Amino acid sequence: MQVTRMTIERAHATVLQKPWGIIDLQPWSSEGHAALPSGEIWFERAPGVHATPALLLKVLFTSQPLSIQVHPDDAYAHAVGLGCGKTEAWYILGAARHAQVALGLTSSLTSADLLSAVDDGSIVERVAWRDVAPDDVVLVPAGTIHSIGGGLIIAEIQQRSDATFRLFDFGRERELHIQHGIAAANRGPVASQLPSIRVSNHRRILAANVFFVLERLDLPAGSDWYIESVRETWLFVIRGSACVDALEIAQGEALFAQDECINIQAGQDGLTCLAAYPGSTGPVAHFLHREPRRGFHAKRAAASALEAGAKGYVRSL
Repeated sequence: MQVTRMTIERAHATVLQKPWGIIDLQPWSSEGHAALPSGEIWFERAPGVHATPALLLKVLFTSQPLSIQVHPDDAYAHAVGLGCGKTEAWYILGAARHAQVALGLTSSLTSADLLSAVDDGSIVERVAWRDVAPDDVVLVPAGTIHSIGGGLIIAEIQQRSDATFRLFDFGRERELHIQHGIAAANRGPVASQLPSIRVSNHRRILAANVFFVLERLDLPAGSDWYIESVRETWLFVIRGSACVDALEIAQGEALFAQDECINIQAGQDGLTCLAAYPGSTGPVAHFLHREPRRGFHAKRAAASALEAGAKGYVRSL
């Protein structure tokens, strides 16, 4: 008989240097490098633990535009020997005035026309740039030609894949993947995106597809809740703080859970967080429940007592 392993754990954050990144990641992270720009934080399970998750949670920091690029769908990825394609969604955490992203093309192009636009640099005018502001959501289906402009901080949820084909890199002289990029791309405008769905005063579905569901939870100060994470579930704190079972989490921190009841007590300033999970069967109808499961407060009291005892022991050394 297969045994299900129940899990709630703090996600491990890894900071990656990028030429288009920034130096100061506050208030989202105290990590980074004093002299090298950091562009991404990847949230992972603890190194060497268990099966690889289906999803990857990131935070992006941009001072310059990223490359104009495209991610393949599953079919094209498999055809060229990659594990899977990459559909992703962006939640705008911060945006400078007039910050923009590019999504799709302004008009349909033939493969030859797209190649010509890449070669002469006019692809920069051919992509459809749009202004974005904090709390905007942008879905980027696989095959969509896209870019992210400078001056943005973005939380990203995606299929767990790093399959990226660069078409144009704003003179940075990194490797391009023009042949694969054109073959994988949808060479036209993107379809209109569906609006978010307000499920309740405390829950909003931001994006939903076969790969993932992205939600935003807004929980009042001191309120108690639980989430049934039958699927792999990621939580990322945008504002406020919370006690999640025995873990205290605050802005910029993330949790991973699976096959577990996630008990949450919102902090004194409330909790606003993103929640993401695989979307093969669509949004979970009863994902968020008011009031904790039995034993939550007892568990928290025991954890607090243990923590206090540990601090007393350290002080006695």
